[in-house]
Amino acid sequence: MATKLSQISLPLKLTFLIFSMVLNCMGLIILQLSEAKITYGELGMLESFKDLPIAFISLFAVSFINRTGTKKAIILALVIVGICSSLLPFIADFWFYKVWFAIIGACFAIGKICVFGIIRNNISDEKALAKTMNSVEASFMIGIFVVNTGFGWLISSQYSEFWKSGFLLITLLSAVTIFLFSRIEISEAGTTENKSLISELSGFTTFPVLLFLGVIFFIVFVEQGFNSWLPSFYKNHLKVNSFFALQASSFLALFSYAGRTVTANIIRNFSLTGYYVSCIFFIITILVIILGIQYFDHENSRLLLFLFPVIGLFLAPLYPVINSKMIATIGKAKINLFTSLIVIFSSLGSSVSSIIMSLLFEKKLLNFYPLYILGSVLILFMISLVYFKFSRKNS
Repeated sequence: MATKLSQISLPLKLTFLIFSMVLNCMGLIILQLSEAKITYGELGMLESFKDLPIAFISLFAVSFINRTGTKKAIILALVIVGICSSLLPFIADFWFYKVWFAIIGACFAIGKICVFGIIRNNISDEKALAKTMNSVEASFMIGIFVVNTGFGWLISSQYSEFWKSGFLLITLLSAVTIFLFSRIEISEAGTTENKSLISELSGFTTFPVLLFLGVIFFIVFVEQGFNSWLPSFYKNHLKVNSFFALQASSFLALFSYAGRTVTANIIRNFSLTGYYVSCIFFIITILVIILGIQYFDHENSRLLLFLFPVIGLFLAPLYPVINSKMIATIGKAKINLFTSLIVIFSSLGSSVSSIIMSLLFEKKLLNFYPLYILGSVLILFMISLVYFKFSRKNS
């Protein structure tokens, strides 16, 4: 199985890279459209056009994936992403961004369920799962870096009016990934007896599972406050130009990539619970330092530009570590359905966070941005401790 996984790891990583680029261009689009006099209220709702279809389509995607198989389903999702990315440069109307993000969100739901299912069908050990998931999810961080750096260069160059042409490269990358998937064989999970969706979901209504989904919600809730809105925070509050705002955010992606890559290589030497809690402790420590600088030194201190990205080193491993710990306990036949719940709560966390962030920007309350993030992390920390306590009792 290990050999099999090594053969498919490249297309899996490319899949996450592609979806990372199309999902995390939200920060860039918010930055660009806000200059075109689109209000932050409208831009905050734009996130919902991405996240709500992800949540809505996830449960229905499970039966579709089970019928067609993960390989055909993931190829179809990539084909649609490639076509949509090729259309975006040629349509300027705001309504199309809403449609575009809705389609991208639906495809991401299918793609993520397929990727998690493929990994779970090949690995059962909890720490091996954590290693593989951190490795694959690390490519998600590279997508953020590529978007911020590549598009940042475009919008600061003499070709700034053609910034949307960068999406044509995503179309090309999608074609390459589809080609790679077409040349490999992917084993599928065994089929189970036909049960109603309600009956299947009832098996996941235990308190530890609900706590786990709450943890997932708040991890993404915190991440979203950085990924989509940090460039606008840098520009509007720290008064840097658009190019530097995007490049500074790219460092967040680089630190996040480093965090997941390092975790993938050392996680076998640590307790997953201990590693997770340590990461949250370091996040809280950095945020307290940021608050100290902002409120007792200078609220526009350029030091904040360099401290925020360091958080990615400890924030990025949380999602794959907690997922691998839980997924290892789920049977292979149910992994697609369980992944759909992860996708739903992830998308809800993203959407709710972005709506609240848009209110902070709309009301010009950006001096509360670090405090808002710290409050979210503290809630995440408390829910996580309760989850670990109950999961130990049931193990």
